[in-house]
Amino acid sequence: QVQLVESGGGLVQAGGSLRLSCAASGLTVGSYAMGWFRQAPGKEREFVATIRRGTYYADSVKGRFTISRDNAKNTVYLQMNSLQPEDTALYYCAARLSWDSFYYTPKNYDYWGQGTQVTVSS
Repeated sequence: QVQLVESGGGLVQAGGSLRLSCAASGLTVGSYAMGWFRQAPGKEREFVATIRRGTYYADSVKGRFTISRDNAKNTVYLQMNSLQPEDTALYYCAARLSWDSFYYTPKNYDYWGQGTQVTVSS
């Protein structure tokens, strides 16, 4: 049984940083494409970043966010710097076994966590 458990969200002022964690069980993060998505109230879920053999980012977070993984801990991280109010959302961890160019599409992911809330105040 696959479980993805996110943690590390919270309230931070604009310009601050947070590091999100996604602890996986039932799968090996090194063998999956692991992604982060986010969803703000009234908006669709959007791609943030993914890691497989390489890393890929949404333009809106490029240069500010970094995705990484620790295979020994079976955990994926999202380091978020220079946070802005528009980054406020529920952040989800996701995993997919297959890989193609549609890594930014939520429906292509097989497993999801419950999400962790990130709120950035101005």
